[in-house]
Amino acid sequence: MLFTTQIKQLRESRQMLQRQVSAALDIDNAMYCKIERGDRNATRNQVIALARIFKTDEKELLTLWLADKVYEVVGGEDNADNVLNIVAENMMEYKLTIKK
Repeated sequence: MLFTTQIKQLRESRQMLQRQVSAALDIDNAMYCKIERGDRNATRNQVIALARIFKTDEKELLTLWLADKVYEVVGGEDNADNVLNIVAENMMEYKLTIKK
């Protein structure tokens, strides 16, 4: 879990307690603990707020969060590499279409 590992490292490097982070997010401490353990998914807005709280790059944190979501869907599939390649190809085509 890339995202959960990162937020735990960020919290610890800033010597913050989980209850401080949960208070800053305005959520229950137990809920934040579940997010940090990977038992519950953070929302996009929570990820953005965490980037602000930890004074870190929002785009990087959102990327890790989204990567975990993708892995959750395709990670256990035998053809995950093929699926991701198809998605990447379609995204490239989409970007080229938009630029025209």
